[in-house]
Amino acid sequence: YASEADAFGPGEVELLRKLADNLSFGIKALRDRTAFKESEVRYHSLFQQATDGILSVDAQGRIRECNPSICAMLGYECEELLAKNLQELISPEDLAAKPLMIAQAAEGEPLFVERKLCRKDGAVVITEASVTKLESGLLLEIARDVTERKQREEEIRARNAELAALYGLSTHMRAAKRTAELLPIVLVEIHRLLGADGSRVTLLLPDRVLCTIALGEGLWKKSTGLTIPVEQCFCRPVVQTGKPYASEDYGAEARALPPGSKEEEIGPVAFVPLKSEEELLGVLGIARHRGADSRPFTPAEVRLLAAIGEMVGNVLRRLKLYEEAERRLRHTQALRSIDMAITGSLDLRVTFKVILDEITAQLGVDAAAILRLDPYTKTLKYEAWRGFRGKNLGHIALGLGEGFAGRAALERSSLYLPELGEAEQDAAQEQLLAGEGFAAYYAVPLIAKGHVQGVLEIFCRKPAVPDGEWLEFLETLAGQAAVAIDNAELFHDLERANVELIRAYDATIEGWAYALDLKDEETEGHSRRVTEMTLRIAREMGLKDEELVHVRRGALLHDIGKMGVPDAILLKPGKLTDEEWEIMRRHPVYAYQMLSRIGYLRPALDIPYCHHEKWDGTGYPRGLKGEEIPLPARIFAVVDVFDALTSDRPYRPAWPKEKALAYLRQQAGRHFDPRVVEAFLSLTEQNLLFEGDGTP
Repeated sequence: YASEADAFGPGEVELLRKLADNLSFGIKALRDRTAFKESEVRYHSLFQQATDGILSVDAQGRIRECNPSICAMLGYECEELLAKNLQELISPEDLAAKPLMIAQAAEGEPLFVERKLCRKDGAVVITEASVTKLESGLLLEIARDVTERKQREEEIRARNAELAALYGLSTHMRAAKRTAELLPIVLVEIHRLLGADGSRVTLLLPDRVLCTIALGEGLWKKSTGLTIPVEQCFCRPVVQTGKPYASEDYGAEARALPPGSKEEEIGPVAFVPLKSEEELLGVLGIARHRGADSRPFTPAEVRLLAAIGEMVGNVLRRLKLYEEAERRLRHTQALRSIDMAITGSLDLRVTFKVILDEITAQLGVDAAAILRLDPYTKTLKYEAWRGFRGKNLGHIALGLGEGFAGRAALERSSLYLPELGEAEQDAAQEQLLAGEGFAAYYAVPLIAKGHVQGVLEIFCRKPAVPDGEWLEFLETLAGQAAVAIDNAELFHDLERANVELIRAYDATIEGWAYALDLKDEETEGHSRRVTEMTLRIAREMGLKDEELVHVRRGALLHDIGKMGVPDAILLKPGKLTDEEWEIMRRHPVYAYQMLSRIGYLRPALDIPYCHHEKWDGTGYPRGLKGEEIPLPARIFAVVDVFDALTSDRPYRPAWPKEKALAYLRQQAGRHFDPRVVEAFLSLTEQNLLFEGDGTP
């Protein structure tokens, strides 16, 4: 202070203090007001510029404030939203499940909720929102649009579900080893995964003009096995474009199948291609019942069905290749079985049985028959048949041009009648087909070396549309049957020729033996007698039938060598000189020289060459001893001596039989084989060697 006089008084100081306090309060209030205004500006700026939608709602749910983002999110103007209640914006299902939660938000911490809000245009927006209670009592809801994220998550979940479904189906399909095993698995899984009431697999035939419903289930169960033109089939759009096709009302579409097969009950359908490496194998279809509550198949369901179709197409392709390889192997094995039957047996009944077994098994037909052409009467007769209903076809005969088989034989060309009921039939054919219920017929002429041997007939009780491989194999089997008949004919002709040749040979041999007997009237009938006795003893001693043939020929020709002996010596009434005996003893050598040049008679040489050998080795021409002498020659030696002793000779009369038998006993072990003598005597005692008069 300048001076005490200048100092403020207490009142002034108090006034100044109050003024300062007021000024300080005013300044603080001004500052607070400024801060509030700045805060309010920042709030409104954030409220307006926030990317999330913001609503303030009172306790009754009326909207008090809204920012541009929520307006854009829901497609409303701000004034329109301010005139609404929040519950008008929440989707009905969410409103029922998730109320406004005003009470819950008022009780504590902010709440977080996911719900669907309805846009002005009717679309639904999925939001995640936080609900906070303000001091003013209003509820502040900040909502973020998560629709795209949720859709992506849903797509991912759907995709994962599809992958899981495909994996499960793939696991089931791996168990299938045949197409017939695969298709039921696929249709059962499709019903389960897609909630279908009907399903079917339609496969294209090789000509791609016809298709067959390989398997139908549910609403399409009765259509299994039907073959229809692709142009008339409802899956034609898929065949033409190779892309999936769906319809909301199958019953209203032009239908390929006849009424009465539940087609009128079918509503929504979806068809997808069965593809493998761009090759269209067929079409996979599903259906639901027709009705007001029937739900069309969604794009996701069609997409899943298409994925299943692609997977099934690849598996079908793999199984088809496997089955083709297996079928060709079976065909090869069948042809080998037939070849073995043809080469291993000349009995046509056995061969035809094998052929018919393989035809019915490999071609999957119901009945088959083989007719053989009689070359003399020119008629076809049933030789073998299989699959007919207790019918004996052996009495049926068809002339050339008569019946289907007769036409095939006359025209020398195959006859295919896939619809047998529409074909014109004659009386003979009706007799064959009566009561059989055949729907398809095939006849193939059996031609070998340019000649018709017969006809192969095939019958099916269900309509059949065979492919080229099936027909080719049928032709091959028919060729095998023709070869079998031709081989049998050739063999029988050869056998007849061989029998006639053998008969001619044997007649020649008998003629030679008769000529020798005529040359020596004293020994007439000798060759026949000794031959018969030799055969009886040889059979008793265990020689086989094929050996007896040569024994017979050798016995008949035992003296063929005497043709080289001069008649003066051969027919001399008295005893022979030593020189003459030397010449006579050479006749076995002459026989060997004559017969060894003939291969047919070489196995019969034992008797003509060795029948004068003796058991003790003193015989001629080689001095063989004991079992060195062939058994047929040892047998014949006993018989020849016995017949000579009991026959009249120029130099002595015939011996009595008892004396001759005694001589055989005496010479056993010296001249003759004891075992042969024993067999001779045994047969004599049993009266099996001679007739009643003592002749053999």
